[in-house]
Amino acid sequence: MELLMQRYPVLEECRKDIENALDMIIETYKMGGKVLVCGNGGSASDSEHIVGELMKGFLSMRPVTDERIPEHLRSGLQGALPAISLPSQSAILSAFINDVDPEMMYAQLVYGYAKEGDLVIGLSTSGNSKNVVNAIEVAKAVGAKTLSMTGHRESKLSAISDMTVRVPETETYKIQELHLPVYHYLCAGVEKHFFG
Repeated sequence: MELLMQRYPVLEECRKDIENALDMIIETYKMGGKVLVCGNGGSASDSEHIVGELMKGFLSMRPVTDERIPEHLRSGLQGALPAISLPSQSAILSAFINDVDPEMMYAQLVYGYAKEGDLVIGLSTSGNSKNVVNAIEVAKAVGAKTLSMTGHRESKLSAISDMTVRVPETETYKIQELHLPVYHYLCAGVEKHFFG
């Protein structure tokens, strides 16, 4: 955390929220849950990035010791923290957008994937992206925890999420520039907790 604050001192005002977000993700995995992530545009790319850091080694090689896996395969694997990037589900998303309702596209996937004890992370620079807001609402309805990452302004997501990290910027690209070090910190912290 101190390195994060040293490199990005502007994040000091959301330090406690970042620490709480880390605890929330760790608790999700401790209880056997998974993480679902969604966003639009650059935030969709960030969703993919977050899942990439969780599902394979980020700063650690994460050796696999699971004896269910044959020994000759273990060396080719890395420890994984279960996570799904909802924007990557292109076939179902395009079908749902075409056949049903674009504003419900992520909500449909949350409804299909999320269970009680899972965590749904919504990324939105405005905090008001309707498809992300709907996903968070459905997540809460099915008993999943919710974490949002937004810009500085109060928003629909900050009003309904269990926790929100509101980075202190209001322009889209500047918000995204701060989301990246925040989620890198979170992924590194979760990895350190589970893999040393």
